[in-house]
Amino acid sequence: MSQVVATHDLEAKHLAAEEKNHAYAYAKPDGLATGKGFVNLGRSDIVKGMVQIVKKDGGENNLHYHSRMDTFWMVLKGRVRFYGPDDVVLGEFGPHEGTITPRFSRYWFENIGDGELELLQVAAYTEPGKDGGRTDASPQKYDIGTAQRFDAVKKA
Repeated sequence: MSQVVATHDLEAKHLAAEEKNHAYAYAKPDGLATGKGFVNLGRSDIVKGMVQIVKKDGGENNLHYHSRMDTFWMVLKGRVRFYGPDDVVLGEFGPHEGTITPRFSRYWFENIGDGELELLQVAAYTEPGKDGGRTDASPQKYDIGTAQRFDAVKKA
């Protein structure tokens, strides 16, 4: 069943949304000083894009899940291994391969390549403006609060 929207209401929605359009240009930042870095590609109220950069032997995470977010993962460079509960291997992925982690699915991942891992993360939220609802299921191996943050959003 289609929804009828008054013309003036629809035009206002178009204009409000179009003000939020933005571009980004990803380039791996130089000089990552910590085990992990996050490069922001952009965010709306229900979706975000970023690239996680994980150093070899550093920045791996712990078993956790998100209650308000599904995530699409794709390797840009390097190799990654995703694990589930009891360290069961969910998959190993190289460039242009990846996985989707639905909300409530428990997982963690690590860099298994020879150099830095560049991992595209696109997350869809169940509610506008909410966080992902991360819940740790095991102690953190890497304090994600210490990760470096970068921005690839192009300024108008």
